[in-house]
Amino acid sequence: MDLIRNQFLIGFCINFILIYIFCKIPLMTKSGWVSAGILGTILWGCLSWQGWMSVVIYLLFGSLVTKIGFKYKKAQGIAEKRGGRRGPENVWGSAATGLFLAIMTKFFPANIVMFKVGFAASFAAKLADTFGSEIGKRFGKDTYLITSLKKVDRGTEGGISIEGTLASFLGSIFMAFIMLRLSIISTKYHFIVVVVSGFLATLSESIIGAKFQNKYKLSNELVNSIQTSIASVFAIFALILYSYFLNQ
Repeated sequence: MDLIRNQFLIGFCINFILIYIFCKIPLMTKSGWVSAGILGTILWGCLSWQGWMSVVIYLLFGSLVTKIGFKYKKAQGIAEKRGGRRGPENVWGSAATGLFLAIMTKFFPANIVMFKVGFAASFAAKLADTFGSEIGKRFGKDTYLITSLKKVDRGTEGGISIEGTLASFLGSIFMAFIMLRLSIISTKYHFIVVVVSGFLATLSESIIGAKFQNKYKLSNELVNSIQTSIASVFAIFALILYSYFLNQ
């Protein structure tokens, strides 16, 4: 118990110092930095520096890819608000699922591998979504509604392009690779599961965007939470199936 408390204290101190140093960089709003600090502290306490670092890398690359072609996207009216800076709603919409699974590793340590795979898949899905959306809006030649393949304007909810879809897949691969290198996941099978789950969840998010987001007035943050949850469920279910057949 003392070790656990110490991990949270270490996480708090490191996050406080780093945010104090880097908060002037226009990656997040002030409240976004506060949310990132809370998130980082809990992640460090649950998954040590590896879990914390994986999400720092996600936030960094997610913010950087948003800046690609930002002037062009702004001129087209499809750029992220606040100049691409992340607010608290972005932080929690992206990380709520992963944070829940990280916390579960402390309550149910016997299932830590399953929770870590779900954690990795949730962030692979979100980075895949960010890569696909931002690259697609800037470089996608033609955009099609995923449910009908009807040509639509860039930035349309549920719209996909070849360029954006490829970027999504690369984003999922990149995040899964980071998770593997940081030992959040540990096998080639875990890597494949995380990549595929992240990518499929991103396609699912496009379907939700096309069919339900405007109809039910769903916020982007809620859709993000649904997407990351889908990725985690896919990954955990695949892991359970694999374990079942392996033991037959």
